[in-house]
Amino acid sequence: MPANRQRCAVYTRVSTDEGMNQLYTSIDAQRDAGEAYIASRRTEGWIPVADYYDDGGYSGGNLERPALKRLLDDVRSGKIDIIVTYKIDRLTRSLFDFAEIFKVLDEHLVTFVAVTQHFNTTDAMGRMVLNIMLTFAQFERELTAERIRDKFLASKKKGLWMHGIPPLGYDIVERRLAINESESTVVRWIFSRFCELGSIQKLSEEARGLGYRSKSWISQKGLHHGGKVLTKSTLHTILNNRCYLGHLPHKDSEFADTHPAIIDGGLWQQVRDVLSTSSVSRGNVTRASVPFLLRGLVFTADQRALIPWHTAKANGRTYRYYQTKETLERGRLSESPVPRLPADELEGIVLQQLKEIFKRQDVLDTVVRAATAKDPELDEARVTVAMRQIDRIWDSLFPEEQTRLVQQLVQRIVVEPDAIEMRLHALGDSPLVQSLMREAP
Repeated sequence: MPANRQRCAVYTRVSTDEGMNQLYTSIDAQRDAGEAYIASRRTEGWIPVADYYDDGGYSGGNLERPALKRLLDDVRSGKIDIIVTYKIDRLTRSLFDFAEIFKVLDEHLVTFVAVTQHFNTTDAMGRMVLNIMLTFAQFERELTAERIRDKFLASKKKGLWMHGIPPLGYDIVERRLAINESESTVVRWIFSRFCELGSIQKLSEEARGLGYRSKSWISQKGLHHGGKVLTKSTLHTILNNRCYLGHLPHKDSEFADTHPAIIDGGLWQQVRDVLSTSSVSRGNVTRASVPFLLRGLVFTADQRALIPWHTAKANGRTYRYYQTKETLERGRLSESPVPRLPADELEGIVLQQLKEIFKRQDVLDTVVRAATAKDPELDEARVTVAMRQIDRIWDSLFPEEQTRLVQQLVQRIVVEPDAIEMRLHALGDSPLVQSLMREAP
Protein backbone atom coordinates (compact mmCIF):
# COMPACT_ATOMS: atom_id res chain seq x y z
CA MET A 1 0.00 0.00 0.00
CA PRO A 2 1.49 3.41 -0.95
CA ALA A 3 2.55 5.69 1.92
CA ASN A 4 0.51 8.76 2.80
CA ARG A 5 1.69 11.86 1.00
CA GLN A 6 3.73 14.23 3.21
CA ARG A 7 4.14 17.75 1.82
CA CYS A 8 7.57 19.08 2.78
CA ALA A 9 8.72 22.74 2.84
CA VAL A 10 12.41 23.61 3.02
CA TYR A 11 13.18 26.72 5.09
CA THR A 12 16.55 28.45 4.67
CA ARG A 13 18.14 31.49 6.33
CA VAL A 14 21.43 33.40 6.52
CA SER A 15 22.10 36.32 8.89
CA THR A 16 23.82 38.52 6.30
CA ASP A 17 23.15 39.31 2.67
CA GLU A 18 26.88 39.28 1.95
CA GLY A 19 27.65 36.91 -0.91
CA MET A 20 24.00 36.66 -1.96
CA ASN A 21 24.91 37.84 -5.45
CA GLN A 22 27.14 34.81 -6.04
CA LEU A 23 26.10 32.02 -8.36
CA TYR A 24 25.86 29.49 -5.54
CA THR A 25 25.02 30.83 -2.11
CA SER A 26 24.56 29.44 1.39
CA ILE A 27 20.81 29.61 0.78
CA ASP A 28 21.24 27.35 -2.26
CA ALA A 29 23.37 24.91 -0.29
CA GLN A 30 20.81 24.70 2.53
CA ARG A 31 17.97 24.18 0.07
CA ASP A 32 19.83 21.46 -1.86
CA ALA A 33 20.55 19.60 1.39
CA GLY A 34 16.91 19.80 2.39
CA GLU A 35 15.60 18.67 -0.99
CA ALA A 36 18.09 15.76 -1.04
CA TYR A 37 16.84 14.67 2.38
CA ILE A 38 13.24 14.81 1.17
CA ALA A 39 14.18 12.75 -1.90
CA SER A 40 15.74 10.12 0.36
CA ARG A 41 12.38 9.70 2.11
CA ARG A 42 10.34 9.50 -1.07
CA THR A 43 9.25 5.93 -0.32
CA GLU A 44 7.59 7.24 2.85
CA GLY A 45 5.48 9.64 0.80
CA TRP A 46 7.64 12.77 1.26
CA ILE A 47 7.33 15.28 -1.59
CA PRO A 48 8.61 18.88 -1.81
CA VAL A 49 6.17 21.78 -2.13
CA ALA A 50 6.69 24.14 -5.05
CA ASP A 51 7.27 27.31 -2.99
CA TYR A 52 10.64 28.54 -1.66
CA TYR A 53 10.99 29.90 1.88
CA ASP A 54 14.30 31.78 1.89
CA ASP A 55 15.27 34.54 4.34
CA GLY A 56 18.55 36.07 3.19
CA GLY A 57 20.04 38.70 5.50
CA TYR A 58 17.76 38.12 8.52
CA SER A 59 18.76 37.34 12.10
CA GLY A 60 17.55 34.20 13.82
CA GLY A 61 17.12 36.16 17.05
CA ASN A 62 13.53 37.20 16.27
CA LEU A 63 10.54 36.18 14.15
CA GLU A 64 10.43 39.32 11.97
CA ARG A 65 11.27 37.47 8.75
CA PRO A 66 9.05 37.57 5.64
CA ALA A 67 9.65 34.00 4.45
CA LEU A 68 9.12 32.59 7.95
CA LYS A 69 5.84 34.48 8.29
CA ARG A 70 4.74 33.13 4.90
CA LEU A 71 5.77 29.62 5.96
CA LEU A 72 3.71 29.78 9.16
CA ASP A 73 0.73 31.19 7.24
CA ASP A 74 0.92 28.18 4.90
CA VAL A 75 1.12 25.86 7.93
CA ARG A 76 -2.06 27.43 9.29
CA SER A 77 -3.68 27.04 5.87
CA GLY A 78 -2.95 23.30 5.90
CA LYS A 79 -0.55 23.40 2.93
CA ILE A 80 2.44 21.82 4.73
CA ASP A 81 2.98 18.59 6.71
CA ILE A 82 6.75 18.72 7.37
CA ILE A 83 9.23 21.60 7.70
CA VAL A 84 12.82 20.74 6.76
CA THR A 85 15.83 22.91 7.68
CA TYR A 86 19.57 22.43 7.46
CA LYS A 87 20.05 23.05 11.21
CA ILE A 88 17.75 24.08 14.03
CA ASP A 89 19.30 27.54 14.35
CA ARG A 90 18.28 28.29 10.76
CA LEU A 91 14.69 28.35 12.02
CA THR A 92 15.42 30.23 15.26
CA ARG A 93 18.13 30.83 17.86
CA SER A 94 15.65 31.64 20.61
CA LEU A 95 14.09 29.00 22.82
CA PHE A 96 11.12 31.27 23.49
CA ASP A 97 10.60 31.96 19.80
CA PHE A 98 10.76 28.27 19.00
CA ALA A 99 8.12 27.59 21.66
CA GLU A 100 5.83 29.97 19.76
CA ILE A 101 6.68 28.34 16.43
CA PHE A 102 6.28 24.83 17.81
CA LYS A 103 2.87 25.77 19.25
CA VAL A 104 1.70 26.57 15.72
CA LEU A 105 3.25 23.38 14.32
CA ASP A 106 1.73 21.23 17.06
CA GLU A 107 -1.75 22.70 16.56
CA HIS A 108 -1.63 21.80 12.87
CA LEU A 109 0.16 18.41 13.29
CA VAL A 110 3.23 19.60 11.38
CA THR A 111 6.59 17.89 11.93
CA PHE A 112 9.94 19.67 12.15
CA VAL A 113 13.13 18.05 10.83
CA ALA A 114 16.76 19.23 10.98
CA VAL A 115 18.77 17.51 8.22
CA THR A 116 22.25 17.58 9.80
CA GLN A 117 21.11 16.91 13.36
CA HIS A 118 19.14 13.72 12.61
CA PHE A 119 16.01 14.12 14.66
CA ASN A 120 12.46 15.29 14.32
CA THR A 121 9.62 16.32 16.60
CA THR A 122 7.40 13.28 16.07
CA ASP A 123 8.58 11.48 19.21
CA ALA A 124 9.49 12.33 22.82
CA MET A 125 13.24 11.77 22.26
CA GLY A 126 13.30 14.20 19.37
CA ARG A 127 11.48 16.84 21.43
CA MET A 128 13.87 16.45 24.36
CA VAL A 129 16.99 16.73 22.19
CA LEU A 130 15.47 19.70 20.40
CA ASN A 131 14.84 21.58 23.65
CA ILE A 132 18.37 20.82 24.89
CA MET A 133 19.96 22.10 21.70
CA LEU A 134 17.83 25.24 21.65
CA THR A 135 18.69 25.87 25.29
CA PHE A 136 22.38 25.83 24.43
CA ALA A 137 21.75 28.06 21.41
CA GLN A 138 19.93 30.53 23.65
CA PHE A 139 22.74 30.33 26.22
CA GLU A 140 25.35 31.06 23.55
CA ARG A 141 23.35 34.04 22.30
CA GLU A 142 22.93 35.49 25.81
CA LEU A 143 26.61 34.87 26.60
CA THR A 144 27.59 36.77 23.47
CA ALA A 145 25.29 39.64 24.45
CA GLU A 146 26.87 39.76 27.93
CA ARG A 147 30.35 39.90 26.44
CA ILE A 148 29.28 42.77 24.18
CA ARG A 149 27.79 44.66 27.17
CA ASP A 150 30.95 44.10 29.24
CA LYS A 151 33.14 45.36 26.39
CA PHE A 152 30.85 48.35 25.91
CA LEU A 153 31.10 49.23 29.62
CA ALA A 154 34.89 48.82 29.72
CA SER A 155 35.28 51.01 26.64
CA LYS A 156 33.16 53.77 28.21
CA LYS A 157 35.23 53.69 31.39
CA LYS A 158 38.27 54.42 29.23
CA GLY A 159 36.45 57.39 27.65
CA LEU A 160 35.87 55.79 24.25
CA TRP A 161 32.85 57.07 22.35
CA MET A 162 30.39 54.22 21.68
CA HIS A 163 27.20 56.09 20.69
CA GLY A 164 27.47 56.72 16.94
CA ILE A 165 27.00 60.36 15.93
CA PRO A 166 28.73 62.68 18.46
CA PRO A 167 26.87 65.62 20.09
CA LEU A 168 26.95 69.08 18.55
CA GLY A 169 30.25 70.66 19.63
CA TYR A 170 32.34 67.52 19.43
CA ASP A 171 34.13 65.44 16.80
CA ILE A 172 35.50 61.93 17.22
CA VAL A 173 39.30 61.74 17.23
CA GLU A 174 40.86 58.35 17.89
CA ARG A 175 37.51 57.12 19.21
CA ARG A 176 37.30 59.91 21.79
CA LEU A 177 35.30 63.14 21.90
CA ALA A 178 37.35 66.19 20.90
CA ILE A 179 36.04 69.77 20.87
CA ASN A 180 34.95 71.23 17.54
CA GLU A 181 35.70 74.92 18.08
CA SER A 182 33.06 76.41 15.76
CA GLU A 183 30.29 74.09 16.99
CA SER A 184 31.26 74.51 20.65
CA THR A 185 30.67 78.26 20.26
CA VAL A 186 27.08 77.49 19.25
CA VAL A 187 26.64 75.17 22.24
CA ARG A 188 27.87 77.82 24.68
CA TRP A 189 25.51 80.35 23.06
CA ILE A 190 22.59 77.92 23.50
CA PHE A 191 23.25 77.48 27.22
CA SER A 192 23.94 81.14 28.02
CA ARG A 193 21.11 82.51 25.84
CA PHE A 194 18.58 80.11 27.39
CA CYS A 195 19.48 81.48 30.82
CA GLU A 196 18.69 84.98 29.51
CA LEU A 197 15.48 84.11 27.66
CA GLY A 198 14.05 81.43 29.93
CA SER A 199 12.10 79.98 26.97
CA ILE A 200 13.07 77.18 24.61
CA GLN A 201 10.47 78.48 22.14
CA LYS A 202 12.18 81.89 21.92
CA LEU A 203 15.60 80.21 21.89
CA SER A 204 14.50 78.06 18.94
CA GLU A 205 13.30 81.13 17.03
CA GLU A 206 16.59 82.99 17.60
CA ALA A 207 18.68 79.93 16.69
CA ARG A 208 16.71 79.56 13.46
CA GLY A 209 17.23 83.25 12.66
CA LEU A 210 20.99 82.90 13.17
CA GLY A 211 21.09 79.84 10.95
CA TYR A 212 22.31 77.47 13.67
CA ARG A 213 21.77 73.81 12.84
CA SER A 214 22.23 70.40 14.42
CA LYS A 215 25.35 68.25 14.07
CA SER A 216 26.20 67.44 10.46
CA TRP A 217 27.76 64.02 10.08
CA ILE A 218 28.70 61.69 7.21
CA SER A 219 28.79 58.00 8.15
CA GLN A 220 31.35 55.46 7.00
CA LYS A 221 28.82 54.37 4.38
CA GLY A 222 28.72 57.92 3.01
CA LEU A 223 25.25 58.71 4.39
CA HIS A 224 24.62 62.30 5.52
CA HIS A 225 23.01 62.82 8.94
CA GLY A 226 21.88 65.93 10.80
CA GLY A 227 22.42 69.51 9.66
CA LYS A 228 18.77 70.29 10.45
CA VAL A 229 17.12 73.32 12.04
CA LEU A 230 17.46 73.36 15.84
CA THR A 231 13.93 72.53 17.02
CA LYS A 232 12.71 72.81 20.60
CA SER A 233 13.13 69.07 21.14
CA THR A 234 16.71 69.22 19.82
CA LEU A 235 17.53 72.19 22.05
CA HIS A 236 15.99 70.45 25.05
CA THR A 237 18.23 67.44 24.39
CA ILE A 238 21.30 69.68 24.16
CA LEU A 239 20.45 71.49 27.41
CA ASN A 240 20.18 68.14 29.22
CA ASN A 241 23.23 66.43 27.70
CA ARG A 242 25.82 65.89 30.43
CA CYS A 243 28.49 65.18 27.79
CA TYR A 244 29.01 68.95 27.74
CA LEU A 245 30.34 68.71 31.33
CA GLY A 246 33.02 66.26 30.19
CA HIS A 247 31.05 63.28 31.48
CA LEU A 248 30.11 60.14 29.56
CA PRO A 249 26.63 58.86 30.54
CA HIS A 250 26.01 55.14 30.92
CA LYS A 251 22.40 54.12 31.66
CA ASP A 252 21.61 55.61 35.10
CA SER A 253 25.22 56.50 35.90
CA GLU A 254 28.11 58.26 34.19
CA PHE A 255 31.90 58.39 33.99
CA ALA A 256 33.41 61.78 34.83
CA ASP A 257 36.23 63.63 33.09
CA THR A 258 36.41 61.33 30.08
CA HIS A 259 36.81 64.18 27.57
CA PRO A 260 37.16 68.01 27.46
CA ALA A 261 34.13 69.92 28.80
CA ILE A 262 32.39 72.66 26.80
CA ILE A 263 30.14 73.92 29.62
CA ASP A 264 31.35 74.62 33.16
CA GLY A 265 29.44 73.51 36.22
CA GLY A 266 28.22 77.02 37.04
CA LEU A 267 26.49 77.58 33.70
CA TRP A 268 25.08 74.04 33.81
CA GLN A 269 23.50 74.77 37.20
CA GLN A 270 22.07 78.07 35.98
CA VAL A 271 20.28 76.19 33.19
CA ARG A 272 18.98 73.65 35.73
CA ASP A 273 17.66 76.48 37.88
CA VAL A 274 15.84 78.07 34.95
CA LEU A 275 14.35 74.73 33.88
CA SER A 276 13.16 74.04 37.42
CA THR A 277 11.51 77.44 37.98
CA SER A 278 7.84 78.08 37.38
CA SER A 279 7.07 77.88 33.70
CA VAL A 280 4.64 80.76 34.20
CA SER A 281 7.39 83.06 35.44
CA ARG A 282 9.69 81.84 32.62
CA GLY A 283 7.03 82.90 30.12
CA ASN A 284 6.72 86.34 31.76
CA VAL A 285 3.02 85.80 32.40
CA THR A 286 2.14 88.56 34.86
CA ARG A 287 -1.62 88.68 34.70
CA ALA A 288 -2.09 85.94 37.28
CA SER A 289 -0.02 83.66 39.45
CA VAL A 290 -2.27 80.74 38.48
CA PRO A 291 -2.40 79.87 34.77
CA PHE A 292 -5.69 79.51 32.89
CA LEU A 293 -5.47 77.97 29.43
CA LEU A 294 -8.75 79.51 28.21
CA ARG A 295 -8.46 82.98 29.73
CA GLY A 296 -10.65 85.46 27.79
CA LEU A 297 -12.07 82.79 25.45
CA VAL A 298 -15.07 81.36 27.33
CA PHE A 299 -18.56 82.94 26.98
CA THR A 300 -22.18 82.00 27.53
CA ALA A 301 -24.68 81.93 24.67
CA ASP A 302 -25.87 85.45 25.63
CA GLN A 303 -22.30 86.84 25.40
CA ARG A 304 -21.43 86.87 29.12
CA ALA A 305 -17.77 86.20 29.74
CA LEU A 306 -16.72 83.39 32.07
CA ILE A 307 -13.99 84.79 34.31
CA PRO A 308 -11.09 82.66 35.60
CA TRP A 309 -11.15 82.29 39.39
CA HIS A 310 -9.19 80.19 41.86
CA THR A 311 -9.06 79.44 45.55
CA ALA A 312 -6.36 77.87 47.69
CA LYS A 313 -7.42 75.54 50.50
CA ALA A 314 -5.66 74.93 53.81
CA ASN A 315 -4.27 71.65 52.47
CA GLY A 316 -2.26 73.66 49.92
CA ARG A 317 -4.36 72.54 46.98
CA THR A 318 -5.53 75.10 44.39
CA TYR A 319 -8.95 74.83 42.77
CA ARG A 320 -9.55 76.65 39.48
CA TYR A 321 -12.90 77.60 37.91
CA TYR A 322 -14.51 79.56 35.09
CA GLN A 323 -17.62 81.43 36.21
CA THR A 324 -19.80 84.37 35.25
CA LYS A 325 -19.59 87.84 36.80
CA GLU A 326 -22.82 87.28 38.77
CA THR A 327 -21.42 84.21 40.45
CA LEU A 328 -18.01 85.79 41.01
CA GLU A 329 -19.25 89.06 42.57
CA ARG A 330 -22.44 88.08 44.38
CA GLY A 331 -22.37 84.30 44.45
CA ARG A 332 -25.88 84.17 42.93
CA LEU A 333 -25.73 80.91 40.94
CA SER A 334 -29.44 81.19 40.16
CA GLU A 335 -28.82 84.34 38.07
CA SER A 336 -26.09 82.68 35.98
CA PRO A 337 -27.05 80.91 32.72
CA VAL A 338 -24.37 78.27 33.39
CA PRO A 339 -22.95 76.82 36.61
CA ARG A 340 -19.44 77.40 37.87
CA LEU A 341 -17.22 75.20 35.65
CA PRO A 342 -14.14 73.35 36.97
CA ALA A 343 -11.22 74.59 34.88
CA ASP A 344 -9.49 71.21 34.59
CA GLU A 345 -12.58 69.55 33.12
CA LEU A 346 -13.39 72.37 30.67
CA GLU A 347 -9.76 72.70 29.51
CA GLY A 348 -9.50 68.91 29.13
CA ILE A 349 -12.60 68.82 26.91
CA VAL A 350 -11.32 71.67 24.73
CA LEU A 351 -7.86 70.15 24.37
CA GLN A 352 -9.28 66.75 23.44
CA GLN A 353 -11.51 68.33 20.80
CA LEU A 354 -8.58 70.33 19.40
CA LYS A 355 -6.45 67.21 19.08
CA GLU A 356 -9.29 65.33 17.37
CA ILE A 357 -9.88 68.25 14.97
CA PHE A 358 -6.20 68.35 14.01
CA LYS A 359 -6.31 64.64 13.13
CA ARG A 360 -9.27 64.94 10.74
CA GLN A 361 -8.25 64.52 7.11
CA ASP A 362 -10.16 67.56 5.86
CA VAL A 363 -8.57 69.76 8.53
CA LEU A 364 -5.19 68.19 7.86
CA ASP A 365 -5.48 69.10 4.16
CA THR A 366 -6.50 72.68 5.04
CA VAL A 367 -3.61 73.18 7.47
CA VAL A 368 -1.09 71.70 5.05
CA ARG A 369 -2.19 74.09 2.29
CA ALA A 370 -2.26 77.12 4.60
CA ALA A 371 1.07 76.35 6.30
CA THR A 372 3.00 75.65 3.08
CA ALA A 373 1.49 78.70 1.35
CA LYS A 374 2.55 80.94 4.24
CA ASP A 375 6.03 79.40 4.50
CA PRO A 376 7.23 77.83 1.21
CA GLU A 377 10.25 76.33 3.01
CA LEU A 378 7.97 73.97 4.93
CA ASP A 379 7.90 70.47 3.51
CA GLU A 380 4.38 69.07 3.05
CA ALA A 381 5.41 65.70 4.45
CA ARG A 382 6.90 67.36 7.58
CA VAL A 383 3.68 69.30 8.17
CA THR A 384 1.67 66.11 7.84
CA VAL A 385 3.95 64.29 10.29
CA ALA A 386 3.67 67.17 12.78
CA MET A 387 -0.10 67.09 12.60
CA ARG A 388 -0.20 63.32 13.05
CA GLN A 389 2.03 63.67 16.13
CA ILE A 390 0.16 66.61 17.65
CA ASP A 391 -0.13 64.81 21.03
CA ARG A 392 3.65 64.40 21.34
CA ILE A 393 4.33 67.97 20.19
CA TRP A 394 1.73 69.40 22.60
CA ASP A 395 3.23 67.52 25.56
CA SER A 396 6.68 68.94 24.74
CA LEU A 397 5.46 72.56 25.11
CA PHE A 398 5.76 74.60 28.28
CA PRO A 399 2.40 75.69 29.80
CA GLU A 400 2.78 79.30 28.63
CA GLU A 401 3.49 78.03 25.10
CA GLN A 402 0.38 75.83 25.27
CA THR A 403 -1.64 78.89 26.35
CA ARG A 404 -0.26 80.97 23.47
CA LEU A 405 -1.10 78.23 20.98
CA VAL A 406 -4.69 77.91 22.22
CA GLN A 407 -5.12 81.69 22.12
CA GLN A 408 -3.95 81.69 18.48
CA LEU A 409 -6.15 78.76 17.47
CA VAL A 410 -9.40 79.35 19.37
CA GLN A 411 -11.57 82.38 18.59
CA ARG A 412 -14.29 81.72 21.17
CA ILE A 413 -15.77 78.94 23.29
CA VAL A 414 -19.52 79.19 23.87
CA VAL A 415 -20.81 77.25 26.87
CA GLU A 416 -24.44 76.27 27.30
CA PRO A 417 -25.98 74.12 30.04
CA ASP A 418 -25.89 71.03 27.82
CA ALA A 419 -23.34 71.85 25.07
CA ILE A 420 -19.98 73.44 24.28
CA GLU A 421 -19.29 75.16 20.96
CA MET A 422 -15.72 75.91 19.87
CA ARG A 423 -15.02 78.49 17.15
CA LEU A 424 -11.55 78.49 15.61
CA HIS A 425 -9.37 81.00 13.79
CA ALA A 426 -8.04 80.11 10.33
CA LEU A 427 -5.90 77.04 10.92
CA GLY A 428 -2.33 77.15 9.67
CA ASP A 429 -1.96 80.95 9.91
CA SER A 430 -0.76 81.09 13.51
CA PRO A 431 2.98 81.90 13.92
CA LEU A 432 3.23 79.30 16.68
CA VAL A 433 1.53 76.70 14.47
CA GLN A 434 4.14 77.47 11.83
CA SER A 435 6.79 76.85 14.46
CA LEU A 436 5.19 73.56 15.48
CA MET A 437 5.26 72.38 11.90
CA ARG A 438 9.04 72.62 12.00
CA GLU A 439 9.21 70.40 15.06
CA ALA A 440 8.45 67.23 13.08
CA PRO A 441 11.37 64.80 12.63
